[in-house]
Amino acid sequence: MTSPATDAESPLLITREGTIAHLQFNRPAKRNALNDAAIEALRQFFSAPPEGVRVVVLSGKGGHFSAGLDLSEQVARPPLDVMRHSRNWHAVSGLIQFGGLPVVAALEGAVMGGGLEIAACAHVRVAETGTMFRMPEGQRGIFVGGGASVRVARLIGADRLAEMMLTGRTYSAEDGERLGLAHYVVPQGQGLERAMELARAIAGNSPTVNHFIIQSIARIANMASEDGLFTESLAAALSQTGPDAEEGLRAFLEKRRPNFG
Repeated sequence: MTSPATDAESPLLITREGTIAHLQFNRPAKRNALNDAAIEALRQFFSAPPEGVRVVVLSGKGGHFSAGLDLSEQVARPPLDVMRHSRNWHAVSGLIQFGGLPVVAALEGAVMGGGLEIAACAHVRVAETGTMFRMPEGQRGIFVGGGASVRVARLIGADRLAEMMLTGRTYSAEDGERLGLAHYVVPQGQGLERAMELARAIAGNSPTVNHFIIQSIARIANMASEDGLFTESLAAALSQTGPDAEEGLRAFLEKRRPNFG
């Protein structure tokens, strides 16, 4: 990792390795609990990613991904302000999921509440042994507001999410892989390394096709079947024109790895 893009006091550290940006939650004393400053830092990055970045790796500093919303910084708000706060999280979550950059999350320790809501925006999730998935809002007297009722429910099902919220149950990394909260489980201490390996592989794909995958798959899943198939055909038609498609075909015929520039 090279070139820190933020100072040590920032709630989000940003470093760069070639075409990969590493975003690291930087509140280890609070298990990377998410405050408004951290969400704003995410918004700023994903609204205008640095030129040349093709993939993002998202992790937490100090042994935890994120223990969720920083309740110590929450103040009593009237309902409309709470709704605005929630909708801002939704907007930032949308930038992460649909901003056009593949996001690989390296998960360890606490992945809870708002931390799980952010992790659910990632396109690839790597969990270390010892990771703890939990939605404790039911025990805090609040309802989820960062997108869990949509994104987490789509990963594991509404029934399972309701059970998590009602009971505060903790799921392990292995449970998370089985349920769909994680795609990979690796030994403790190897999550970031594996996430970077996957990010490098993804960065070698066609940026055009990566973009179509991010923009299309989740949306097609929400469509009626015939609408989804039509959208798939449009994406296929658009992907098979231009220099990336030409390079991919040429590389296949020449029996070499493609170089998408």
